[in-house]
Amino acid sequence: MTCLCVPAVFLACAAPSTGHKTTGLLGDGQQQRNINPASGTRGKLVAARAGRSGMDRDAPAPSEPVVAPDAVINLELGDPTMYEAFWREAGELADVVIPGWWGMSYTSDAGNLCWFLDPEFEREVRRLHRLVGNAAVDDGYHLVVGTGATQLFQAAMYALSPAGADRPIGVVSPAPYYSSYPPQTDLLLSGYYRWAGDANALDGSNDGHIELVCSPNNPDGAIREAVLSGKAIHDLVYYWPQYTPITGAAAHDIMLFTVSKITGHAGTRLGWALVKDRDVAKKMVYFVDRASIGVSRDSQLRAAKLLAVVSDAYDDDSGGRLFDFARRRMAERWRALRAAVAGTGGAFSLPEETTGYCNFTKQTVAAYPAFAWLRCEKDGVEDCAEFLRGQGIVARGGEQFGGDARCVRVNMLDRDGVFDILIRRISSIT
Repeated sequence: MTCLCVPAVFLACAAPSTGHKTTGLLGDGQQQRNINPASGTRGKLVAARAGRSGMDRDAPAPSEPVVAPDAVINLELGDPTMYEAFWREAGELADVVIPGWWGMSYTSDAGNLCWFLDPEFEREVRRLHRLVGNAAVDDGYHLVVGTGATQLFQAAMYALSPAGADRPIGVVSPAPYYSSYPPQTDLLLSGYYRWAGDANALDGSNDGHIELVCSPNNPDGAIREAVLSGKAIHDLVYYWPQYTPITGAAAHDIMLFTVSKITGHAGTRLGWALVKDRDVAKKMVYFVDRASIGVSRDSQLRAAKLLAVVSDAYDDDSGGRLFDFARRRMAERWRALRAAVAGTGGAFSLPEETTGYCNFTKQTVAAYPAFAWLRCEKDGVEDCAEFLRGQGIVARGGEQFGGDARCVRVNMLDRDGVFDILIRRISSIT
C-alpha cells in the first residue's frame, strides 16, 4: 500500500498500481514525508479511519440501481448521475482520505484575496481551464470559490448592485431563462436587486439592469450573448466539451462555473467565479464570508483531486478520459432521443442540432446539451408537463423558464436505466 499526498491533503491509500509517490506541504507549511501505511503507525491510523467513515473503501462500487419498468421517472431535476459509471471505472484514482486533524481553521490561504480558497483547488481549476481552453483564466482573473454556482450568483448580484440606490436594480435574462433565476434573485428580498423578467422586453441599449447570460443556455442549449449593454454575469457552467464545441476562451467580466457540470459531483456543492475586476471580486468574497464564513475546505480538496484526475488523463494518459466518455454518452443519448421523437409522427419536436469547430477536440462536432427542450405538438395538449406526467415522465414545465407551457425541460444526464425508460415511453406516444 502506498499513501499518496498532495499539498495540504493526504489522498487515498491505494494499491501500488501506479508506483507514483509525491510529497507535499501540510497546511502549516511543513514538508510532509512519504508515508507507508504498512510500516508507519500514523499511516495505519489514516487508512484504518478511512474504513470507518461510513463507506467500506474495500467494497466494490455499487452497480446502477434497477428501475422498475412501470416506475415514474423524474427528469425534472438536473442530477448528473450519468457520470457514476465513469467514476466507478476510475476507482481508487479519485479516492481521497483526509486526516482528522486537517483543515481545522476557517482560513485556507490568508495571503489570497479569497482567503477561504484552497491553493490546490485553485491550481487544478486553472489547469483544467488551460487544458480545455474555455476561459481566459490567466489574464489577471481573480478566482472566488462558493458553495455551488448558486451562492456565487447571489454574490455577483450583490457585488454589481449600486450602493445607496433609491430602489433595487433589476435583474433580467432572455427567455427562456434558467428557471431558478427568478426565485434565487428574490429569495432574500434584497434591497439591492430584484427580478425584472425577460431581457428581450427591454431596449437593448438599456444599462440600468444586471443581465444573466447563460451559455450554453439552460434549458434549450442555445449559445447566448448579452442582449443589453450594461452589467452582465455570464453563467458558463455548461461550457465544456461534452456539451458544446469550445470555440474560444471566454473573457467576460464575471464567469461562473461549477464542479457538478464537469465531473457530475453535484453533492460536493462547489463552484467558482472568474472575476476580472479586483473590487468586484472583493465584494463577492465579502458576501460569501458573511453568508457562510467561507466554503468547505473538505469539498475543495475532494474537487481538486477529481479535477486532477480529469486533467491527468489528457496530460499523460494516466486513466480514462472524462470528456471523451461524456461526449460519447451524450451523442448516443441525443441520437436515441431524436430518433424517438421522429418516430412519434409529429407529436413532439426538438431544437435543430447545431455544430461547430471545437478547439479542444480539433474537430467539427455537434452540440449535445445537458437538457432537452422538448415541445409537444400533439393536438389538444396545452401543458406538456401535465401530459408527460400522465405517461410516467416528470419534467419541468416551460412556463417556469418564462417560456411556453407546451415545452418541457428534460434532464439528459440521469442514469442509463432511467434514460432507456424515457426513450421507450416517448417512442410509444403518437
